[in-house]
Amino acid sequence: MTQEERVKELREQIAYHSDRYYNQDDPVITDHEYDMLMQELKKLEKEHPELVTEDSPTRKVGGSAKRTAGVLVRHNVPMLSLQDVFSKEEIYEFVAQMREQLPDPEFVVEYKIDGLSMALRYENGALVLAETRGDGVNFGEDVTANARVIPEVVQTLSDAPEYLEIRGEVYMKNDAFERVNERQELLGKKLFANPRNCAAGTLRQLDSAVTKERELSLFIFNIQQVRGREFETHTQGYEYLKSQGITVIDDYRVCRTADEVWEAIEAIGENRGNLAYDIDGAVVKLNRYADREQLGATSKVPRWAIAYKYPPEEKETKLLDIELSVGRTGRITPTAVFEPIRLCGTTVSRATLHNQDFIDELDIGIGDTIVVYKSGEIIPKVKEVRKEKRPGGWRRYVLPAVCPVCGARTERERDTADLRCTSPGCPAQLLRRIVNFVGRDAMDIKGFGTVYIEELVRMGYIKDVADIFDLKEHRDALVARGVIGKEKNTDKLLAAIEKAKENDAYRLLTGLGIPNVGKAAAKAIMKEFRTMERLADATMEELVAVSDIGEISAECIRSFFADEKNRRILERLRADGVNMEAQESEVIDSPLSGKTVVVTGTLPTLGRKEAQELIERYGGKASGSVSKKTDYVLAGEHAGSKLTKAQELGIPVLSEDDLRRMLGE
Repeated sequence: MTQEERVKELREQIAYHSDRYYNQDDPVITDHEYDMLMQELKKLEKEHPELVTEDSPTRKVGGSAKRTAGVLVRHNVPMLSLQDVFSKEEIYEFVAQMREQLPDPEFVVEYKIDGLSMALRYENGALVLAETRGDGVNFGEDVTANARVIPEVVQTLSDAPEYLEIRGEVYMKNDAFERVNERQELLGKKLFANPRNCAAGTLRQLDSAVTKERELSLFIFNIQQVRGREFETHTQGYEYLKSQGITVIDDYRVCRTADEVWEAIEAIGENRGNLAYDIDGAVVKLNRYADREQLGATSKVPRWAIAYKYPPEEKETKLLDIELSVGRTGRITPTAVFEPIRLCGTTVSRATLHNQDFIDELDIGIGDTIVVYKSGEIIPKVKEVRKEKRPGGWRRYVLPAVCPVCGARTERERDTADLRCTSPGCPAQLLRRIVNFVGRDAMDIKGFGTVYIEELVRMGYIKDVADIFDLKEHRDALVARGVIGKEKNTDKLLAAIEKAKENDAYRLLTGLGIPNVGKAAAKAIMKEFRTMERLADATMEELVAVSDIGEISAECIRSFFADEKNRRILERLRADGVNMEAQESEVIDSPLSGKTVVVTGTLPTLGRKEAQELIERYGGKASGSVSKKTDYVLAGEHAGSKLTKAQELGIPVLSEDDLRRMLGE
C-alpha cells in the first residue's frame, strides 16, 4: 500500500468512527484506538505535506451539528478541540515552546472530563442560551431546555457582567450511569456503552423530562467571552464563577516548570480511579488571558493548551466462574467472574461475555488466564486469553441447555447469537416484563416506577401483567402498608392504570414482551389484524405477509399465543376492560401510502421524529434501516452510510423539499 492510499484509508476510517462517536453516540472502537488512527494520519501528513487536504479530519473540530434537541445556532466564539499528546516528552516540548514565546508563563493543569462540550450564554445575569459544540466553528445545537434541568446550570447570576459566555463539559457520574443502564436492562433496551455516550445522547434528545431523570452533571472549564468585567487569569475567572454558584473544575494546580506540570499530570492519573466520574486525560493551559490572546489558535486547536491522554490500562487475571442472568425476554447473558484486579484506580471482578459466539471467539473456559481492560475508563471488558497459561483438563465454556433460574429448556434463536429461556413463566423474567409493560413505549402508565414494581412483585401483588389491573381491589391494603405511598399517591397510580385501559391495542401488544415485536412492529401488526383475537388466530402465512414481519418474528408471535398461560392472561385483561382493538387514526391518502421511507441525516427544518410522524400521517411507514424493500430515503446533511447504501441499491433519495412537494405541503 502506498502512503497516499494509507492516508486515504485512514481518513475514511476516522470519518466513520467520528460519525459513530459524535453523531450516533455509539462508538465501535475505544478512544485510544481512535487516537492512534489520528496520530498515524497526522504523522503521515507531516511527512508528506503534499497529501494534506482542507477536508482532512486533522483539520476538523467535533462532529456535525444535528437538529435533534433543537434549532441550530451560530457560535459567538468557536468551540475548538484540544491538541492531544501522549508522552512526557511532548509535555516538556509544549512547556518549552511556551517559555520561548512568552515571558515567565504560568500553566494550569486540571482534569479533562469525558463528556459533551456545552456553552452557556448569560445576558445581564440571565441564562439565555445553551449550545453544544456541533461543528465547533460555525454552528451548534440549541439545548437550552435540556440544560435548564441540569442541577449545576445556574439560571441567574447575582453579580453579573453585561454579557458572559462560559464553556463546560456535560457528563454523567458513574452511579447515575449505572442507574440508567439498569433501567435500560429492565426495559429490554440497548445498554449505553459508557457515561459519555449516555450523556451526549441525553442532552441531544427532545424530552427534558428524560434529561432530568438521567441526572446529568456539569463542570465549567473556561470563560469564553465577557463584556462589562475583566479577568487577568483563568484562576481569577474561576474564583468569580464559584462566587456565582457555578461549578468549575476547581481541583487544579498552577505550575511554572515542566517538572511541576508533569507531576500534576501524574497526580491526576493516580487519582482518576477515585473520582465519581470519568476523565480521559489532563488539560495543560496557560493561566494568563493576555498570553492566550497573543498566541491565538489554528483553525482546529488553540495554541495555548494541550490535552494529555492517559494510556489504556489492562491486566491479567484468572477466570474463576461464569455466571448467568436471565433478562425480560428470557435472554441468557453470561458474565465472567475473575480474581479482583485494579484498573484505572478501581477494583473490578466481573465483565460481560455477551453470548456463545463471543465465548467461542475468545476460546475461553473457566480457569483461563485472561486479559481485562477498561473501555471508556469505566466498563471492564475481556480482551483475550493467555492460552500458553491454560490449565490441564481445560474445556471451552458452553452455555447450558436449561434455564439457570427455572430449569426450562433453552434455545438459540435462528440467525441470532441469543440463547433464551423458553418458559414465559420464568420468575427471572417477571420484573423485567412488568417494567416493560408499564413503560413509555408500551402501556405508558405514568408514575409506575421500578421501585413500586419491585415491591409489588416482592409482596405477591403482581405475578403477571394482568395483576396490574386488579390492584384496585387491594387499594385499602396498599394504602395501609404504604406500598405506593399514602392515599393520594396510591389513588393517582390506580387512576393512571385505569386510564391505560383505553390505550390503542398496539401498546398492549408491545407490552406483552414478545421477542422481536417492538413498538413499530406492533403498530404494523395491529394495523393489519385490528383485534387481538384475530392476531391470536393468525397463521404463519398471514403474519409474514405483514410488512417487515419475517419468519422469526412470526414464529415468536405464534409461540406466544399458543401458550395456554398467555391466553389466560389475555382473557383476564379483556375481562378487566383493557382495549383489545386498534383505534382508527386519520391517515391521509398520498403518494406515500404503503411506501417504506428511511429518514437519515440532518433535515433543514424537521427533526427525525417529526419527519417520521409526517410520513406515517400520509400513509407511509417510517423504517430505521435501508433494504431492498425500502421505497425512498429521506436524506439531509451528513446522511452517512444509509444514504450510501440507498445509492448502491438504486433507491430514490428525497430531500425535505421533495417530500413536501410530494405531499402537497
